[in-house]
Parts: sequence; C-alpha cells; structure tokens
Amino acid sequence: MDPSRRQLIIGGSAILTSSLTLPLASFAQAKPETRVEPKKEEGEEEVSTNEDLMREHGVLNRVLLIYEEAERRIAAKQQFDPAIIGNAAGLIKSFIEDYHEKLEENHLFPRFEQAGKLVDLTVVLRAQHAMGRRVTERLLASAKNKDLKTMSESLHQFVRMYRPHEAREDTVLFPALHQIVTPHEYDAMGEQFEKIERQTFGGDGFDMAVDKVTDLEKQLGIYDLSQFTPNVPLKG
Repeated sequence: MDPSRRQLIIGGSAILTSSLTLPLASFAQAKPETRVEPKKEEGEEEVSTNEDLMREHGVLNRVLLIYEEAERRIAAKQQFDPAIIGNAAGLIKSFIEDYHEKLEENHLFPRFEQAGKLVDLTVVLRAQHAMGRRVTERLLASAKNKDLKTMSESLHQFVRMYRPHEAREDTVLFPALHQIVTPHEYDAMGEQFEKIERQTFGGDGFDMAVDKVTDLEKQLGIYDLSQFTPNVPLKG
C-alpha cells in the first residue's frame, strides 16, 4: 500500500475513534446523582420490642405516682387542682389504653394464645385492660365535676390493679416472648411498633408522653426526685 495512503487511513481512524470516545467519556462522567439515605438522629436509635413496651410502662408508673399523690392529698384534705388528674387520665387514655394496650392486644396476646402459652394470664390482662378503661372514664368525669369522692375511689382502684398488672407483664409475659417468636420476628415487631407509634402520634410518642407527664409532675410538685429520699439517721 502506498505510504501516503496508509497514513491517511490511520489518521482518519484516529479521528473517528477520538470523536466516539469523547462523548462516551462525557456520558460516563455524567452519572446520575446518588441518593444518600438520611442518617438517623442520635435519639432515633433502634429500640427492641421489650424495651419499647417496658419504657412505656415507665410512663404508666409515673402517672401512677401522680395518682397516689392525689389520693393522699384527698385523704389529707389538702388542696390541689383536679384538672391535673383529668390531664393525667387523658394521657393514660391516649398513650396507654389507646396505644400501648392495643399493641399488646393486637400483636402480643394473640401470639401467646396461638402458641398455647400463658393463655390464662392473657385472659386476665385483657379483662384488666377493659376494666381500666372504665376506671379512666370515671376519673375523667370526676375531674370535670370536681367529684373528689369518686376520684379518690377511682384512683385507688386504678393503682391497685395496675401495679401488679404491669409487674406481671414485665417479669413474666414480655420475657417469655423470646420463647414463642424467632429472633427475626422479634426484631420485625420492634420495627412495626415504632412505625405504628409514629403514625399514631405524628412523631416519637414516647418522648411526647414523657414531656407531658413531666409537666404534670411539676404542676403537682412531685417532679424533684430528691424529695422521695428518706432521711434515715446513722446508728452510732
């Protein structure tokens, strides 16, 4: 082949290759923007199923302290604002009865009943949930009507039932959950509970409940934890 013709062909090939490579390189560089999933905030760490349920019992316990203090003041004829108990009963209704207990009734109790485990216990727990709702309605009405006699009776009934109720769930029912579900199902329940919580309250329902119960404790004058420390003199 004539040298000049061969150089012309090689030169033309180089130009063609260059023209094809440049657009392809540009296209490769113009990658679609990678979506970065937002990281969870510090306060949004994963919470296990039992931890979730038991910390909600912590909110219940703090309301029970409010109930006990109100019952004590009624017996001692000390004044306090009955609206505090109305608001506390409202928190019990929205966070414990309409949310926490519904989780237990819809997701926990059926699993135990289907597995034939602790069925006698779940029957009693269901009945106590139903009775607790009746007592809460009486508390709401008594707070509205400033009926301290009915309020005192209802406070006593609620506290007397829920102290052993939650203790039995914390020490018997919740630990036994590991025996009837797989680790995967247990983890999935925790995620499901968190999703239901956010859908129900439009955010972290637990944090909202803690804020509310803290405000009620301050109104009643029982927020300062140190006031419950006994002053026991040393022997000697």
